[in-house]
Amino acid sequence: MKGKALVIFSALMLLSCRVNQNAKNDLNYMQNIEQAAVENSLKNSRSTIQPGDQLVILITAKDMDVVKPFNQNYSSSEVVQTNAAAGGNTPNQGAASISGPTYIVDSKGDIDFPTLGIINTTGKTLIEFKDELREKIQQYVINPAVNVRLANFKITILGEVNKQGDYTISNGQGTIWNALGMAGDLTMYGKRDDILIIRTENGVVSHGKINLTDANLINSPYYYLKQGDAIIVPATNTKDVQAKQNPNTGLYLTAISIAVTAVAVIVSLIRK
Repeated sequence: MKGKALVIFSALMLLSCRVNQNAKNDLNYMQNIEQAAVENSLKNSRSTIQPGDQLVILITAKDMDVVKPFNQNYSSSEVVQTNAAAGGNTPNQGAASISGPTYIVDSKGDIDFPTLGIINTTGKTLIEFKDELREKIQQYVINPAVNVRLANFKITILGEVNKQGDYTISNGQGTIWNALGMAGDLTMYGKRDDILIIRTENGVVSHGKINLTDANLINSPYYYLKQGDAIIVPATNTKDVQAKQNPNTGLYLTAISIAVTAVAVIVSLIRK
């Protein structure tokens, strides 16, 4: 009898170790990083200006009086505040300041820029638009410096993360890791291999899934985030089971365990 009990106990211990090891592996990110090949992540990082974007554009030169016509009535005391790493519960955490006149991209992709008039941004990245703007201003100013920033690059993170909410990335560039870092990482119940990304670009809604445990996600079109992306982290089956259980289940199991132990002790005493 004792031999059988020892065998059963050993088997349970081995099974427990294997389960724990599997659980640990499920929590590890980018497990195959050594085998992953970075193929087209830079191509996927191309994010174009979208209607509704708030562009902060500041033109500077050695003689600032020369570029005043391109900066509206802007003064250095005007500042646009953005949250670089904060959700809805902590609006001032990680706040970054972006200084300059702000222009809203209309539904046609246009902005009305001083002196130059209507300029279209459709299909252009911030860098491409910046270069185009510099070319146009060079017709009036020698060696102008053009600074273009996106003030409202917002993403939404929902589901099994520690801090759900809307987040603003001040430099207009970010990866899935930046987003999850701002949200305090996934909870222990978040599914790391089935994260949903919903994207709206040029009025078209698309979606895809990424696996954080697979290093090949670097080559996913959803590795680099874009304006308005929504990241949704689903719960594991463990969380679903726990949610459906009676909250007193743990107490019941503890009581049963104590009762079984007590019976075993009594039987042992009687046999003696």
